Amino acid sequence: MKKILLVFGILFISACGFRPMFSGQDTDIYVPPISGINGIDLRNALWAKFGGQHGADAKYTLTVTLNNPVTRYKALEQTGDATWQEVSLSAKYVLSHNGKKIASGTERASESYTFVRYLVASNASYNNAVQNTISVLAEKISARAIAETYRYSHPETTTTQEK
Repeated sequence: MKKILLVFGILFISACGFRPMFSGQDTDIYVPPISGINGIDLRNALWAKFGGQHGADAKYTLTVTLNNPVTRYKALEQTGDATWQEVSLSAKYVLSHNGKKIASGTERASESYTFVRYLVASNASYNNAVQNTISVLAEKISARAIAETYRYSHPETTTTQEK
């Protein structure tokens, strides 16, 4: 039954002219080094979204500035000990084509994690939260960058209101 619904769903979507944004899109985007250990992780995550590492001669350049993680307490016990914290990251980015800025913005992501008395467990929980936050940032930035490269390379698809 699921297979039949899947086939009908694919036929329906293809009949209406829907085309996924990422299909056939050239993601020739160079990401210069991003400072810090979290910057390395973010750059690697962006490369994964763009289909691999591209050289400085790529069609587009995505420059990212990643801020340091910020943590804040989310829950306190009656004793004043923290039991829950939130880590948040923000990144500014500029997408350019041949030195001309075509898009820029700031993305933010955060995740809560359990803060316990055991140092190893707390560090592991914090590191997992940072890695998850970096993944979310990479998803947000890459989706925006791919959409903007598509819009820039296909100006005929923009509406008259956007022009």
